[in-house]
Amino acid sequence: MSLVAWIILAAVAFERLAELAWSYRNERRLRRLGGREFGRRHYLLFPLLHGAWLLALAIYVALEARIDVIWPLIGVYGLLQFGRLWVLWALGERWTTRILLLPGQPRARRGPYRVMRHPYYLIVALELAILPIALEAWPIAAVASALNLALLAHRIGVEDAALRAAQGSTK
Repeated sequence: MSLVAWIILAAVAFERLAELAWSYRNERRLRRLGGREFGRRHYLLFPLLHGAWLLALAIYVALEARIDVIWPLIGVYGLLQFGRLWVLWALGERWTTRILLLPGQPRARRGPYRVMRHPYYLIVALELAILPIALEAWPIAAVASALNLALLAHRIGVEDAALRAAQGSTK
């Protein structure tokens, strides 16, 4: 068991809970403004996967006698947090964990969205792989990454169609 690994997992859990609270606040606001949710049927799979990922890491840390944290990868994970914050800043009050759009809402064009369409999904995919590898939990990285990529393949299609529908609703 590694105290450092527990501190890292606690920080990740705290960050995710804070983001969920902010997402919920933004969801309520967008719904009041007439926002429409897309992809509701698959949404629950994401918190289940991410919760299972964090739980699997906690079980691994609890059961492993010694974990040699790979610090350069923790550094990369830390840099990804700046990317995460950049995305949250770019979307502002539009950011939620759901696909929740206002009629006529344009595609995001600031911050990382100037150079790529789905930067948040790339960051999350990298996080799901890098943190377990940094804690020597390769199987968790492999399984979580494979499941996440399968979910993202579907979600990106749903999100792109939703954005086209939202943009077209005012024409």
